Amino acid sequence: MVHFVIVGLLVVASTLGLGLFLTNAPILPLQASEQAITVDWLFNIHWWLIAFFFSLITVFVLYSVFVFRRKRGERGDGKYVSHNDRLEIIWTAIPIGIVLILAVIGASTLADVERRDANALTVDVYASQWVWRFEYTAEVLTEAGETILTAVSTDTLVLPKDRQVVLRMRSADVIHSFWVPEFRVKQDVLPGGDEFVRELRITPNMEGLYKVRCAELCGQLHYAMLADVQVVTPAEFDAWLAENAGDCNLGDEQCGQRWATTYGCTACHSLTGESGVGPTWLGLFGHDVTLSDGSVVTADLEYLHTSIVDPNAQIVQGFQPGIMPQDFAVRLTEEQIQQIIAFIVSLQ
Repeated sequence: MVHFVIVGLLVVASTLGLGLFLTNAPILPLQASEQAITVDWLFNIHWWLIAFFFSLITVFVLYSVFVFRRKRGERGDGKYVSHNDRLEIIWTAIPIGIVLILAVIGASTLADVERRDANALTVDVYASQWVWRFEYTAEVLTEAGETILTAVSTDTLVLPKDRQVVLRMRSADVIHSFWVPEFRVKQDVLPGGDEFVRELRITPNMEGLYKVRCAELCGQLHYAMLADVQVVTPAEFDAWLAENAGDCNLGDEQCGQRWATTYGCTACHSLTGESGVGPTWLGLFGHDVTLSDGSVVTADLEYLHTSIVDPNAQIVQGFQPGIMPQDFAVRLTEEQIQQIIAFIVSLQ
């Protein structure tokens, strides 16, 4: 009996030490959403169970090895034990009970994570190789005091702090997966019709800058499929929404810069001269461009227009075909295309 008491005390001590280490180790990133707090709570339960069962097994084994080892001078065999019905029933029933309890806790946690707030903000998320785009439809109070229903499209996910956001996600090509580690929750994004639209709920609780990552291997440039996430105060969010709402009433170059950001062009084409997924736009207009077939063309207005509406027609040497979205001729109006061209021309 004394051995069981000693082993029991050692198991408790080992569980406490290991459990405190695992639950306090800097393994996970910030808890930047209410869902992250809930998920981490469930995660910590598993850490404590891991600590207990690891201690239970290792302490019993090590204690037996050192205390009941063959002593000097002993020559006989140890006691032969074939089985123990009571012990086998116990170590079968306990894991079953734990699994059932974890199933109930897991279902309750999932229901809590997916609980929809009546005041939730809905954002449509569009994924494609290798760009994220976010569209907002919301009521905005104009400077004239008029409330209008407007739409905003951007390549940066801007979220108000402490307000639940429902992300309605769809893919234009292959399976992607929306994941912001600080928010913990993750959701696959599927191609297809409306029946394949998937939702994800997030309630940001910490202002800051984060990064959307694609967690599904989606192609050659999967690693570059990133987007910024900015969590701001509700007042800052309303101001941002009002500022970006409606048509662009700026000059052609400024509007072109807005569309280039909105539709993710600048995620691949740098404005600084650095080579990225696509050629840089800095100093592009009017200069010679060597294509993949060895021919040389001048980057004039016609070349820029063709590169937008039919990007595979003239592949620049050193870059891959099929990377740029092929549907900008449909997604952009001719006015938006001309404004983007005006923006590129201005980058000298």
